[in-house]
Amino acid sequence: MSAHDRQHRLSAPATEVAAWERLWQTAPASLGALLAERVARTPDAEAYRWPDPDGEWRSQTWAQAGLVAREIAAGLLALGLRPQDRVAVMSGTRVEWIHADLGVMCAGGATTTVYPTSTAEDVSYILADSDSRIAVVENAGYLDKVLAAGSPVEHAVLIDGADPRALTLAELRGRGRALLEAAPDAVTAATSAVGSDQLATLIYTSGTTGRPKGVRLPHRCWIYEGLAGQAIELAGPDDLGYLWLPLAHAFGKALIATQIAIGYPCAVDGDLTRIIGNLPLVRPTVMPAVPRIFEKVHAGVLAAAHRDGGLKARLFDWAVDAGRQAARTRRAGQRPAAWPAVRHRIADRLVLARIRARFGGRMRYFISGAAALSADIAEFFDALGLPVLEGYGLTESSAATVVNRLGTVEYGTVGVPFPGTVIAIADDGEILIKGPGVMTGYHGGDEVDGWLSTGDIGEITARGSLKITDRKKDLIKTSGGKYVAPQSIETRFAAICPLSAQIVVHGEGRKYITALIDLDPQAVRSWAKEHDVPGADHAELVRSPQLVAVVERYIAELNAGLGRWETIKQFAILGTNLTVENGDLTPSLKVRRRVVEQRHGDLLDTLYPG
Repeated sequence: MSAHDRQHRLSAPATEVAAWERLWQTAPASLGALLAERVARTPDAEAYRWPDPDGEWRSQTWAQAGLVAREIAAGLLALGLRPQDRVAVMSGTRVEWIHADLGVMCAGGATTTVYPTSTAEDVSYILADSDSRIAVVENAGYLDKVLAAGSPVEHAVLIDGADPRALTLAELRGRGRALLEAAPDAVTAATSAVGSDQLATLIYTSGTTGRPKGVRLPHRCWIYEGLAGQAIELAGPDDLGYLWLPLAHAFGKALIATQIAIGYPCAVDGDLTRIIGNLPLVRPTVMPAVPRIFEKVHAGVLAAAHRDGGLKARLFDWAVDAGRQAARTRRAGQRPAAWPAVRHRIADRLVLARIRARFGGRMRYFISGAAALSADIAEFFDALGLPVLEGYGLTESSAATVVNRLGTVEYGTVGVPFPGTVIAIADDGEILIKGPGVMTGYHGGDEVDGWLSTGDIGEITARGSLKITDRKKDLIKTSGGKYVAPQSIETRFAAICPLSAQIVVHGEGRKYITALIDLDPQAVRSWAKEHDVPGADHAELVRSPQLVAVVERYIAELNAGLGRWETIKQFAILGTNLTVENGDLTPSLKVRRRVVEQRHGDLLDTLYPG
């Protein structure tokens, strides 16, 4: 990047940079070494808790977690693991995923992350491209994919169940204990030999076209994530995290590194259907999520409050407005006047505190990442007393790169960089990143030298926050030559329409803008029941004239806030939902725009008659 291109730069506050530099000067070389430091510092403090098959929550100290990782590491060494040998982990989010990954880190190997939802074709490609010699899989159902013809996997390990083709995780740990009896320092020596630039993780990007690319992330990246999170006080030792995000995603791995660096405990359960029930039981203080979760909760809370109308609905709206005004005053650094303060206390006692209780009653804030979050939805949560810190990053930058700070949140932006990272805006608006969290390069490709081109378009606000406007490749140019940023329109619609699951704005090379709308099946069923609209299934319900008319009103409300060239002239409601399993969404619930447009190409054509 030339000096001409580096006209706009953004860095962390100087105090944060100084705190990070002090930590960085004495940083351990590897994630395994970071874990060893944590075990030595707080061996008896809680590290993880998780539900057993009966639904009872179990707990584990750092000393116990370190022992499990050590036994797994020794077991891998007993299987012949060599430095930087790849170990594929294919499992949902559960504490054993973390144990396996930490075992790989302590043994000096490198983890290849594989989503459980991956197709057999993708699994075969990822295993072959990464040359993964060992695979840890959740259950025997995945073995056919992992051990398919041509697979480089020599040893498979099962977390659950048993199969003659694989070791169980307990058997692997047993082999590890046997090795440690014979060579007590084997794991310590393997961990000590790991350098900061040695490969730690291969994460394959879920591209919309072509083969996924393996992102090479060395130990340096995860140490940086952990210490940067510690420097900005993203959490503290007294916090309790709730982790459900897919750990095959860089966001999840960054959170693990941060948790180890800070030393706070984390509840781990990847079952999305249990989140609402778990929160009052676990009572976390910090929880990461993706925008779709906030959108669903926002829609659900609004629907429940307004279902019966009348006094209940008016009281809810009054309370949220009081909370919103209090939050705005707080963000402006001002003291509230006497009556607004009293109004907010009454609103909190009658309404807002009861809503927070559904989240366990102790939540300090949420962290949102992986996709754009509507500023209106973020402010709604802040009005409830549940601030949302939106952040930004890529797999190629170890996920957590920029984030809002508690107390200085600017909604509609992703905040400021982690200390040690610099953001620049090129002449064409593209966001560029430079810092210790940037990958070494793509597997089998050239190394990154200097600045990482993100492919995202952004700007720096007057307050000094980074604002993402869209993906460079997603910008739409109509046949009339007008440019449209679809992501901005899509996030606005998510805040306006409580029935929406996804919306895909379309119009590249077309005369005007159209949209494909995917409605949330649960919200549609509730709406249909409330309005006595008959329908045997989702496809029939979304074709009902009454529902189409409702969506038309939401589109009209959206269009009222858009430029004439951006307005949605025609739309179609999809009869089947977009899913991760069908390849329409990434595992972090982002739309694969090109896949959806290609799959529904004929439907899109009907929106452009003549």
